[in-house]
Amino acid sequence: MKPTKSLWRISVTTSSEAEDAVCEMLATATGLPAAAYFDIELQTSQVSVFAEPGKFSPAKTKKEIAAGLERIEQCGIHTGSVKTEIARVKREDWAESWKRHFKPIEINGINRNAKSLLVKPSWSKQRAAANQAVVILDPGLSFGTGQHPTTSFCLHEVLRCLKPGQKQSFLDIDTGSGILAIAAAKLGYKTVHAFDFDPDCVRIARENARKNRVADRMKIVRGDVMKLSPKPARQYDLVCANLISNLLISERRRIVSRMKRGGVLVLAGILAKEFGEVQQAFAELKLKLVSSRIENEWRSGAFCFE
Repeated sequence: MKPTKSLWRISVTTSSEAEDAVCEMLATATGLPAAAYFDIELQTSQVSVFAEPGKFSPAKTKKEIAAGLERIEQCGIHTGSVKTEIARVKREDWAESWKRHFKPIEINGINRNAKSLLVKPSWSKQRAAANQAVVILDPGLSFGTGQHPTTSFCLHEVLRCLKPGQKQSFLDIDTGSGILAIAAAKLGYKTVHAFDFDPDCVRIARENARKNRVADRMKIVRGDVMKLSPKPARQYDLVCANLISNLLISERRRIVSRMKRGGVLVLAGILAKEFGEVQQAFAELKLKLVSSRIENEWRSGAFCFE
C-alpha cells in the first residue's frame, strides 16, 4: 500500500525560554518526537511534530496543548505570544521545510591546525575540512541537533577541552539525541558514557550513534540523575549536564562527584536570570567558573575545582 500524500503538522511557536519545555510537552501530548527551529530574526522558536492521518485527534490534541502551555506558565516559564497551528502538509513540503531550516554547524578549534567539528543533516553535501570530525543528525528524529544555544556551548567545550594524545573520558548527563557523546567519540575521547531518563531519548541516541558508526565506542543507558550513587565507580575528565536549574542545584553533589580532580564540568540549560543561583550553589562545592556564554535568554558555563 502506498503511503498517503499528506501529514498532519502540529506546531507551537513560543519563546526561546520555553523551547525545551514545549518540546517535552508536545512530544508527550502526541507521542511523537518533537524538533525545534529557532528564528534568529523573530527571536522565537517553532516546535513541531508530524503525524500520519488518522493517528490523532486535532481537537483533542489542541486542548492538551493548551493545558500543557498553561502548566508551563504556572512553572514560571514565559511562553511569549504563543501560536498553535495544526494543518495538513504534503510529505515533500515537510521534508523540504527541514532542509531550509537546518544548516550545517561548524565548531572551530583554537587555531587552524587544531581539530574542529562539523554537525550536519544527512542531506547536506558539505564536505569536511582537513582535521574536521563530522556528526550527522537529522531534525525530526532527534532531541537536539546543535541549533540550540545551550547545545552549541557544550559542543564548543567538548572541543576546547580536548587534549590530543591523551586518553580522556566524557560523561553526558541528559544526553537527548546523543549529539555531545557522539561528537566526543568522533573527536577522540576514549571513554564516552551517556544517560537519559527518557527511554525515547536513549533509543534515539543509540540509533544516532549507530548511524555515525561510533556505537561500539560509547555506552548509552537509561538513568536518573536523582538516583545516581553518591560514590561513583568512575570519574570523568569532562562532564556535561544539560538540565533545568532546580535539578542542577538539588543534585549538584551527585554531579560533581563524577568529576576528576583537574576535570571540567559544563552546565547548560540555564536561564540567564537563574545562572547566578546555580553558580553560587556550585561555588559551595569549591567549583569556579572558567568559561561562560550568554545567548538569547540562556547562559551556560564551564567550571573546574578551585
